[in-house]
Amino acid sequence: MSEGRGDLYREAKRTALILASAQAIVGSAAPIAISMGGLAGFYLLESDKSLATAPVTGFNVGIALGALPAAALMRATGRRNGFMAGAFVTACGGFVAASALFQSSFWLFALGLMLVGIGNAFLQQYRFAAADNAPSDFKPRAISWVLGGGVFAAIIGPQTVIYTRDLFAPVQFAGAFAALVVLGLLGTLILSFLRMPKEAPAAVLDDHEAARPLAQILLQPRFLVALFCGVASYALMSFVMTGAPLAMVGCGFTPDEATLGISWHVMAMFAPSFITGRLIARFGKETIVATGLLTLIACAIVALSGIELWQFWTALILLGIGWNFGFIGATAMVAECYRSSEKNSVQGVHDFLLFSTTAFASLMSGQIYNAFGWNMLAWVVIPVAASCLVALGLLAAGRRARRIA
Repeated sequence: MSEGRGDLYREAKRTALILASAQAIVGSAAPIAISMGGLAGFYLLESDKSLATAPVTGFNVGIALGALPAAALMRATGRRNGFMAGAFVTACGGFVAASALFQSSFWLFALGLMLVGIGNAFLQQYRFAAADNAPSDFKPRAISWVLGGGVFAAIIGPQTVIYTRDLFAPVQFAGAFAALVVLGLLGTLILSFLRMPKEAPAAVLDDHEAARPLAQILLQPRFLVALFCGVASYALMSFVMTGAPLAMVGCGFTPDEATLGISWHVMAMFAPSFITGRLIARFGKETIVATGLLTLIACAIVALSGIELWQFWTALILLGIGWNFGFIGATAMVAECYRSSEKNSVQGVHDFLLFSTTAFASLMSGQIYNAFGWNMLAWVVIPVAASCLVALGLLAAGRRARRIA
């Protein structure tokens, strides 16, 4: 390996490690918002409990609304400054959410979680930043390293909930959201150590190529299938995960048991990331995506088998693993479909579509759970995941036909 290429790898690893650390700290906002958002919403509502998951929907809406502004801000000021701003917005959202709980204001609480979501829109770009700053053969591993930071978020977030949610008793859950202020500010500090050029070193070779029209990029069959699989993996994960705490408490389990279930789930989401990049390199992106989709179907089957605590937790673990393979594989596929000059617009549109669908899924989770129960949440998973498998099969068949021709 030449000295110059060795410098590229060292810088790529440094960037990925800083982003993984920020993922662990700022990313802990997601399990806090998801495990406590629905339960706090249920606690704040006096009548129509079907809206209990609306604050979690607010979190996902915030991610969707923040996707394009986040891309625009980073294009104007650079990713380092953009990421720091996102972590600070997460801290502000935690402050608003905690204040809302003191005031018993349901919609202000939902607004606070929306702000947390806007901050997390920047976090969703960490994986792209790590990939864009890495040589081509290190891109899948860079994505995996960053998402691997979520393993620590899976511990930090739920443990923060357990130790702080009653800090301001009798105001329930306020301590957990107040802790988000500290986590967001700590993430801002970590991100200040980034050294990110305006263009990734690995992409310099493509810089002379003009950006194509956005529609041309989005209509590529490979991009469409990758987007479909990535959106479905994420939306199904959010759909089941959002309803799970309500279902567990509804079946007589404690909020701490529900929170620990989310902890196992988030750990399962990110723990495979340490090997997912290597698996993609060995078996191919499409194979890993298909494995993730089959694991999501297995999650649904376990969820339909009963309502004991081990069945909830096992289903949530399978849900996390399925999301990991499906989403990381699909993200790696998307990263192959655009040039360096196109990345900001494509990534912004990608995440807007991704989190708009995820927000809708989280809202429908509460509605469907309230109307039809836990089993219906599981049944929805099977046809959606199966449709993605068909799309992957058609893409593979098309590639084989072109090779033969």
